[in-house]
Amino acid sequence: MSAMEVGQKLAALCKEGKGMEAIETLYADDVVSIEAQDFAGMPARMEGIEAVKGKSEWWYDNHEIHSMVATGPFVGHSPDHFIVEFEIDVTPKATGERSQMREVGYYTVKDGKVAQEEFLYLMG
Repeated sequence: MSAMEVGQKLAALCKEGKGMEAIETLYADDVVSIEAQDFAGMPARMEGIEAVKGKSEWWYDNHEIHSMVATGPFVGHSPDHFIVEFEIDVTPKATGERSQMREVGYYTVKDGKVAQEEFLYLMG
């Protein structure tokens, strides 16, 4: 699959609330995931499909997601990258404080699978 095809499938699954299915079907076994910072005792950089699944399971277990919009994929000249923008209406279970967050995922595709994801957050 091309990066555009992977991006289309990833965005569609996320829109349907099937983020774990996206990881299970579209990610490489040796995927690298990079967040902006360490959180909840997890490092910002994680390697391997099991680590990425664990991080995502933690997210879903500890947050009530009211809605998620996934826009994309945005593609450019590079044949192996795409971006998806996420807008999430979420309540962390620990605080109960509902908020809206926006982030983009910058994805690298190799051999038809997501080889790396990096999340960038709208700040300020």
